[in-house]
Amino acid sequence: FGELVYNSGLTHSGVLLLRTENCSSEEKVKILSEILTNYSDKIKDKFCVFQKDKLRIRKK
Repeated sequence: FGELVYNSGLTHSGVLLLRTENCSSEEKVKILSEILTNYSDKIKDKFCVFQKDKLRIRKK
């Protein structure tokens, strides 16, 4: 879904694509919580990808 939005250029209020294939549900919740706590002001209206302990924030 995230890649579809990014590649098609659709209007959005922000997309956060979490690539966490090998993480437990608890780890995914922790990752999401940390991202929202630390980056909520920076990810609004942006396309973001979390993968391998890194968060990439791209402009719309």
